[in-house]
Amino acid sequence: MYTSMKEMLDHANENNYAVMAINCTNMEQARAICYAAAEEASPVIINVSPRQMLAHATPEIMVPMIRAIAEPLDVPIAFNLDHGDTYTNVCRCLRAGFSSVMIDSSSYEFEENIRRTRMVTSVAHAYGASVEAELGHVGVAANGDGQTSDMYTNVEQAVEFADRTHCDCLAVAIGTAHGAYPDDFVPRLDFDRLAELKAATKMPLVLHGGSGAGEENIRRVVELGINKINVCTDLFKHQRKAMHAKLNEEPNIDYMDIQMWGEDAAKDYIKSYMRMIGSSGRYTFDYTGEQFD
Repeated sequence: MYTSMKEMLDHANENNYAVMAINCTNMEQARAICYAAAEEASPVIINVSPRQMLAHATPEIMVPMIRAIAEPLDVPIAFNLDHGDTYTNVCRCLRAGFSSVMIDSSSYEFEENIRRTRMVTSVAHAYGASVEAELGHVGVAANGDGQTSDMYTNVEQAVEFADRTHCDCLAVAIGTAHGAYPDDFVPRLDFDRLAELKAATKMPLVLHGGSGAGEENIRRVVELGINKINVCTDLFKHQRKAMHAKLNEEPNIDYMDIQMWGEDAAKDYIKSYMRMIGSSGRYTFDYTGEQFD
């Protein structure tokens, strides 16, 4: 089923697990994400960023395709704008039929972040779409970001921010960063701050920069209240490696077959990750079609 993030993240918040939010740029990735969710009886979120939309995946193309894959399935699947940077981008995605949007104004001062986020929540909620916002700043791994506490989310500000913006979930900065970390580097996360944020806000919290954070860190943040984990770099790397190995093994493989090989590799990775963060088996249906947990 095609739905917003709100209901699935509220359920995750109440039941202490996390939902994958996976960046997607083509049909094979969309199929892998949706069918992995169906096979694991797990909710899932499909992400696409403004950069990815510009390069590969326009909203007007992606929405009908994802809806066509998602709607026959008996698990909740959301389509979310990842790191929406402008009001224009947000409105374009809402008009195209996105079920959720993120407005990332975390690089602005606190009051300006609130102003921009409130403007988005007002229009998105009118569309029936959910809204993710960000407070604190999740930087770029290649730049060494994520390890300076002045970028981390302030607990008192988070409470005020959520109350004034009416966002449905909040991305927090606790030590992760976007993109690929240097080899053998595992970030040190501020678990105490995360626990304080969860206790104070009592709302669904989001971890950006999940790729490369390490399984131990991921399991711990889920225990402490993260309910949405963004995954892009790790999945893309996994697909590329699988397809590269297959091409080395069968240099003359058909283009369609190598695409399907990549799809299957992505699906296996996603299913394993869903089990790790506790979302597998959360949505099962009896013969009447009614959900039971």
